[in-house]
Amino acid sequence: MNKDSPRYPMASVELHKDVLRYVDVGDGPPIVLVHGLLGSNESWAGQIERLSERYRVIAPDLFGHGRSDKPSGDYSLSSHAATIRDLLEHLNIKSASMVGHSLGGGIVMQIVYLFPGLVERLVLVSSGGLGTEVSLLLKAATLPGSELVLPVLASDWVRKNAESVMGQLNKWGLPVRPGASMAETWRSFKSVSDRQTREAFLASTRAVVGPRGQTVSAKQHFEKFESIPSLLIWGGKDRMIPASHADNIRREVPNSRVEIFSDAGHFPQLDEPDLFFRVLDEFLTANSKVKTAPTTAVSD
Repeated sequence: MNKDSPRYPMASVELHKDVLRYVDVGDGPPIVLVHGLLGSNESWAGQIERLSERYRVIAPDLFGHGRSDKPSGDYSLSSHAATIRDLLEHLNIKSASMVGHSLGGGIVMQIVYLFPGLVERLVLVSSGGLGTEVSLLLKAATLPGSELVLPVLASDWVRKNAESVMGQLNKWGLPVRPGASMAETWRSFKSVSDRQTREAFLASTRAVVGPRGQTVSAKQHFEKFESIPSLLIWGGKDRMIPASHADNIRREVPNSRVEIFSDAGHFPQLDEPDLFFRVLDEFLTANSKVKTAPTTAVSD
């Protein structure tokens, strides 16, 4: 497979004159996977294949991301939420379990607020919208002039030199082997070298983050979550959004299930793929009719 080819077959739909591309695989209860900033369906690598054995998996590339169009305009949480609604309407899906990672977590919480009938179960993975703290990188993206700095940081020159430094440190006996979370962050960040992707990234980031941290909070909507089965999964070593944010929803919605993967970073679905699938599948199958093929055994 060409490295630029999508991992899974992708379909497309035109929504308001812009083309949205998405993965639609499997047969069973529908589950929607919503990626985060600079992500795409590739952010769910491995999970889509496993989930599609039991579920109908819908994994869009949000507008401004991946292989979808990158129009100028509204990149607010509400706009992204409306896109998911329109996609499900196109697919004639009345409701689904929603899984949101990082920015995608904020989007699915906005769906709960705006279109509660669409959400059967709610899964937040290293989610935005649950506290103010966020990485310095995201704060920096909101500052004036960041549109000039980002293409330099994402350039081939910087990437090759960074890889050269890591290679030299390895030779010196100081192993630097980035984990799956770091590798995915780096892969995604390189995409801002493209002007349209960069503009969409900045618009999406500035819609939810300011110089002091996250500016959008879902706290006022927590009471809506009490009637929806909810699961939070976080990496204990998340440097993008701290795992302590899970406590904010755990206090307000005590019936929420919270799982902290102690060795995972910002992408627990990639750092701990077996454990992630097992926890997610257990949650989705609880009190529901889903195919019961055996899961892979995992050790915590």
